[in-house]
Amino acid sequence: MKQIIRTALALGVAATAAAAAPAWAQAAAPVPNKGDTAWMMTATVLVMTMIVPGLALFYGGLVRTKNMLSVLTQILAVASFAMIIWVTYGYTMAFGDGGNAFIAGFNKLFLAGVNADSTAATFTDGVVIPEYVFIAFQMTFAAITVSLVVGGLVERMKFAGLMVFALIWLTIVYFPIAHMVWAGNGLLFNWQPAALDFAGGTVVHINAGISALVGAIIIGPRLGYKKEIMAPHSLVMTLIGTGLLWVGWFGFNAGSALEANGSAALAMINTFVATAAGVLFWMLTERMLGHKGSMLGACSGAIAGLVAVTPAAGNSGPFGAILLGAIAAIICAYFVVAVKPKLSLDDSLDAFGIHGIGGIVGSIGTAFTMLPGLGGPGAADYALGPQLVTQVVAVLISVAWAGVGSAIAFSIAKATVGLRVSEEVEREGLDLGEHGERAYNY
Repeated sequence: MKQIIRTALALGVAATAAAAAPAWAQAAAPVPNKGDTAWMMTATVLVMTMIVPGLALFYGGLVRTKNMLSVLTQILAVASFAMIIWVTYGYTMAFGDGGNAFIAGFNKLFLAGVNADSTAATFTDGVVIPEYVFIAFQMTFAAITVSLVVGGLVERMKFAGLMVFALIWLTIVYFPIAHMVWAGNGLLFNWQPAALDFAGGTVVHINAGISALVGAIIIGPRLGYKKEIMAPHSLVMTLIGTGLLWVGWFGFNAGSALEANGSAALAMINTFVATAAGVLFWMLTERMLGHKGSMLGACSGAIAGLVAVTPAAGNSGPFGAILLGAIAAIICAYFVVAVKPKLSLDDSLDAFGIHGIGGIVGSIGTAFTMLPGLGGPGAADYALGPQLVTQVVAVLISVAWAGVGSAIAFSIAKATVGLRVSEEVEREGLDLGEHGERAYNY
């Protein structure tokens, strides 16, 4: 069975190896496929659109007017910070040569040994893409994952605290989990059977959702939570952000095939239909719970469907993806609409309610969508039981690692620069209090 998201780099030090090899060996070195390379460059840019402007507008539209600019600034800044950290030492920690089951080595610190001739493997023997493209693609994943955490912390999180948190969290949480799941010698990559995570159910969504939950608990609810109206100031912005996220997600999911082939095409159509199912079934759940089908619900359902299909994008047939998107939307909607209001938890923009829960549903559900009977790509002798156990183990490891690691990261940020703005700034709004600007000047 073809393992998803192969991250072992083929000829990662191609230039060095070629220099020491005889002429006939140099001539036999794989050459990057131009079609696959062009697709992966496009996919990388598509994922970037998910962050700025996609996620920034999606989250920004959901907060009050006085905090809109702060959300835009936080997303832009923390994503930019993640990119610098990634090329400095994140890439070598996650995908460098050597290391162990939990972390790669530091032999590619500052991208040492990487040049325009370096290549990275795809899923097809002998087919490679430039290593710089692989680095950039994975860089956008790190950037959006830390940005997703912001959703649980908006309207009261200190900008400096967020940046310190990002530095620690990426180092001790994201890079190790990415290595464990996607690197050739990673713990879950080598589990028997290997954990299936096509594009980031564990690495991205469970990771971010659990971390946002921990942060929301540590930082506490917003002033006036459940006492004052905190309605979204612009659902128009949120819809624009949703659309950009959906479009960018094609790069996120289909790009994770690392080639322009049938696997990418499968991931593409699954990204269409699982999302559509999420939209409709979230709205249906709202009606079943006695509420009107809302545009906010439709947008939330779209994200729930996207989150759930992420680990299964290349591990599911279209009808399995529809089922997965529908189930995730129902469960996430029930939590957000019926359960969350009864809790004191202020997961402001439902980062845990959608990404955490949706990621868990999708990661476990991937074991079922592989079934040939559901149109999945599993072989005739595919064994559901062992794969299901592996998926549950992967979820538990991700939850535990993200939970403990994020608690450490938030605690360090709190002890150094502080996590929460003053009561005065929170009431005035973080736009002026933290950044000295307004999103809107009337």
